[in-house]
Amino acid sequence: MDQLGTPRRVFVFAPLALAGFAALLYRTERPPADPRIGGKGRAIPLVLFADNGSRGETIQVNKVEKSDAEWQKELSPEEFAVTRKKGTERAFTGRYWNNHEAGMYRCVCCGTPLFRSQEKFDSGTGWPSFWAPAAKENVAMEEDNSLFMRRTEVLCAKCDAHLGHLFDDGPEPTGRRYCINSAALRFVPEGGPDR
Repeated sequence: MDQLGTPRRVFVFAPLALAGFAALLYRTERPPADPRIGGKGRAIPLVLFADNGSRGETIQVNKVEKSDAEWQKELSPEEFAVTRKKGTERAFTGRYWNNHEAGMYRCVCCGTPLFRSQEKFDSGTGWPSFWAPAAKENVAMEEDNSLFMRRTEVLCAKCDAHLGHLFDDGPEPTGRRYCINSAALRFVPEGGPDR
């Protein structure tokens, strides 16, 4: 102990704790994965898109199959909880619920182009909402009967990441609302770096 009664180990561990906290705050995000590569599962069709939302070619890719341990190494704790464990972020807390920039929303796990800003609308729910996916081939649907409700779960077609849910209360022309977790997405603005 020093003259003020402070244990010496505080002086040793405090800088390390601060350095760790700073590293978390300034964590650089990895760029979105290339959706054309990385899969080992069965082949599926996938539609490619430019970051400005223009549709490209349809290609055959293999589904991504990884263990939870592999996903945990690649994703933040929140991204892992939402995409791999079917979690839901709290309303009005995700980084994209109020994003109005032009660009492409890609899967945070595998980079698959999922939604375009052209189909995004303000649903007032606190989650990014879209009236259609970029391409029906790039998303999958599954019945979800959890929480004593019947809902339709929305998944990434390439890696089966949980994205959110589909509801029939959206605007025209589809009348649908794809209610998606920000933590499941990586936004790439038109002509700019991803966020």
